Amino acid sequence: MKSQPTSSTFTFASLRQLAGRAGLDWFLLALLSMIGLAYLWPTPGIQEGPFSLSSLANYGVSVIFFFYGLKLNFEKLKAGLSNWKLHAVVHLFTFVVFPLLILSTKGLFQTDEAALLWLGTFYVAALPSTVSSSVVMVSIAGGNMPAAIFNASISSLIGVFITPVWMGFVLTTESGQYDLAGVIGKLALQVIAPVVLGLLLNRRLSDFAKWTQKYLSHFDRIVILMIVYCSFCESFERRMFQSLTGPDLLVLGGLMLGLFFLVYGLISVVCRLLGFSREDRITALFCGSKKSLVQGSVMANVLFPANVVGIVLLPIMMYHALQLIAASVLAQAIARRNG
Repeated sequence: MKSQPTSSTFTFASLRQLAGRAGLDWFLLALLSMIGLAYLWPTPGIQEGPFSLSSLANYGVSVIFFFYGLKLNFEKLKAGLSNWKLHAVVHLFTFVVFPLLILSTKGLFQTDEAALLWLGTFYVAALPSTVSSSVVMVSIAGGNMPAAIFNASISSLIGVFITPVWMGFVLTTESGQYDLAGVIGKLALQVIAPVVLGLLLNRRLSDFAKWTQKYLSHFDRIVILMIVYCSFCESFERRMFQSLTGPDLLVLGGLMLGLFFLVYGLISVVCRLLGFSREDRITALFCGSKKSLVQGSVMANVLFPANVVGIVLLPIMMYHALQLIAASVLAQAIARRNG
């Protein structure tokens, strides 16, 4: 006779199913684990040298951006330009409205710790949209899939140039000690050059790019975990988090969730005013309100001093987790309403 499943089995299965629907996977748990490991064992993350973890992470950044360029297909991008109103809304919100909203709150953050968290939040606002999760959410809700793929792809490329411009503006305004020339040089070597090389080799290596696509997401995540670990090792070693409390983190999480819904609501209003179709409105909502943890992690390693990267990454890590949950709930609600 078969044994009856226990209530704990049902509970575990339900939790796994709920996490899957929300887009949560092992990666978020791994991110939290890296922070815990950095707290308990920071030594490997602060060591220097050509084969140290931080150096390997830097090499990984260049590889990631090389494949960003390699995967972009000029013909498909050219074909997607016809729906220009939708693209304009998505990218204006991603790269203009988002940063301006956070820039307007600068005066509310007076202490040094609060200023660093504001800097991290502004960094979230300046980042490009996600690729995979944006497309997945648009698919679930029944939106314009070709436009979603186009916008997610082009957003990553635009972000390589626009995000550093925004951050350079803020950092040079706030601190005369910010080495803008050094950052530009590092950015050109680690980010822009690999992207351009990938773009130039796209036609010759397009089959190779397709073959590596299923493996690349795992490589991206491994590099991000290394960056997060090294960043938090440095921050813990310098006691950057000692003034942050549990309530501070809860407030930060609430602000990140509020930011997502504010932008989501504004995009919805603009889409209705412009008379977008249901499919285009769905695409604008999910592509224009998401932010990329992948590019956030790898570019933070280039843009910020090592001693502050950990605390600057906190807002994007929170936004990443909360946007997945919120967007998943919204996408499924839209699908049910239109089903």
